[in-house]
Amino acid sequence: MTSVEHMKWWGWGVEGVAFEHSNKPDFAPFVKQAVGLDLRKPAQAHLSFDELTVPASRASDEFIAELSTLVGQGHVTTDDQERVVHTYGKSIRDLLRIRANDLPRTPDLVVYPADEAEVASVVAAAVAADAVIIPFGGGTNIAGSLDPQPTEERVIISLDLGRLDRVLSIDEGSGLATIQAGAQGPSIEEQLGAKGWTMGHFPDSFTHSTLGGWVATRSSGMQSDKYGDIADITKGLRMVRPNGIVAIRPVPSASTGPSVREMIIGSEGRLGIITEVTVQVHRTPAVREVLGYFFPTWEAGLAAMHEIAESDASPSVTRVSNARESGFSLATRKASTGVSAQVTKGLMKVLTARGWDLEQLCLSFIGYEGSASHVRYEKGLVGSIVRKHGGIGVGKGPGALYDQKKFDTPYLRDFLLDRGAAADVSETAAPWSRLQEVYDAANDAANAAYDKLGVHGWIMCHLSHSYHSGACLYFTFAFITGDDPIGEYEQVKSAIQQAFVDHGGTLSHHHAVGVEHSPWMEQDISTEGVAIMRGLFDSADPGSNFNPGKILAD
Repeated sequence: MTSVEHMKWWGWGVEGVAFEHSNKPDFAPFVKQAVGLDLRKPAQAHLSFDELTVPASRASDEFIAELSTLVGQGHVTTDDQERVVHTYGKSIRDLLRIRANDLPRTPDLVVYPADEAEVASVVAAAVAADAVIIPFGGGTNIAGSLDPQPTEERVIISLDLGRLDRVLSIDEGSGLATIQAGAQGPSIEEQLGAKGWTMGHFPDSFTHSTLGGWVATRSSGMQSDKYGDIADITKGLRMVRPNGIVAIRPVPSASTGPSVREMIIGSEGRLGIITEVTVQVHRTPAVREVLGYFFPTWEAGLAAMHEIAESDASPSVTRVSNARESGFSLATRKASTGVSAQVTKGLMKVLTARGWDLEQLCLSFIGYEGSASHVRYEKGLVGSIVRKHGGIGVGKGPGALYDQKKFDTPYLRDFLLDRGAAADVSETAAPWSRLQEVYDAANDAANAAYDKLGVHGWIMCHLSHSYHSGACLYFTFAFITGDDPIGEYEQVKSAIQQAFVDHGGTLSHHHAVGVEHSPWMEQDISTEGVAIMRGLFDSADPGSNFNPGKILAD
């Protein structure tokens, strides 16, 4: 069988890695205060794989043999665990369903092609057999972009691109790299880094997600302020269609009618299978620093981020957390003793003496990259803006904490689910002039939903991914679930999403549409916008063979 590795069938990441709170003395009291959860209670045991009810594969022996001929023996499987791994992404809804043994439909077989030619052969065979093809990268999606439709009667193929994992070439004169779509984040950076390059794209899912997945879902990385979102980074691509290959050349700009490249970015597998992408890459910076800053209030932090976006400064990361999320970040620190503890204690005394309300303190991370002289210049520009808005720099310590934890947070969802609580995220983008309105509305909507459910809930937020005209707001919410965890989650999630679109935000900044966010598409892009998109999908995929039901309900 293929050597492609996958995450746990029941949760985030790999077996043996989990969130640990015993070395974080402030975390248990924080969780008790935030959602009323007592971490002294033992974790709930979840199902073993043998307890799952996995639907039988509908693929015939003849079809399996045909596909095996195309990709080689050992690269087509109907194994139950493989099919379960490829059924869902990693949203809270997905994790709740898998833990509840809710598997109404799974892929009937998983196919692992080795290259674009094999992808094309599989696509041709699948369409000829009127099968459904769902492309699979790392399985990290949290918007329902992987879900098989429960009522689908046709054979469903999960087309896993994990064997397409190489950096094919680097055009050093142009700063362009052509990379296979199944390559995961760490492998991409390792291959590029060996030759002195970086793509600079680091989403929260970086350790387990793929380039093809990033393109298919319009991903954004933590350093997008410098390197751009995936739509900015993607310069060319190749996508397999039933009758051939869509080939978009990596030119810097073009006036060639409506952009087919833009149609493919964010298409979630509905137009075809992305096999390789040509991306903009950059020389590995000589200096990289992430510094921490404190602001006395959320409003001060927001104003500082806005001014930085308008200034001559060009940091790689501009992020500020509200007071609640700042409290969460500080509560997840490991036990501190000695000089570090004394410095922290002394700083808090100084801030109190200055009149700061420590309950309103907001933690910010700002990143700098480039030559040593450029980084010094950038830090000077940003430092003056921070001071203008009442903030102070607190050095590299918080930045090191940010680097340490930035890819670990998803493990916390499994930890809370094991203890009867659900935590999930909703993110949006809006103009600077409406960010505070969107922020207030989303908080109010979540709290109203908690009141309706009769639960003690929590919501926190950070600003990230700044642009000249606006920024992304990223909300995390959590509560102890009752008898209907998914229904309760949907009430809170829907309230937050509706607040976004009602107050000038978008339904998602970088998590895609899938099925989770599709109910808000018409409100977001207009009735005629949906009509154009539906016309594109219907004409490009008249047989609904490519990941049907995503983005727009069929």
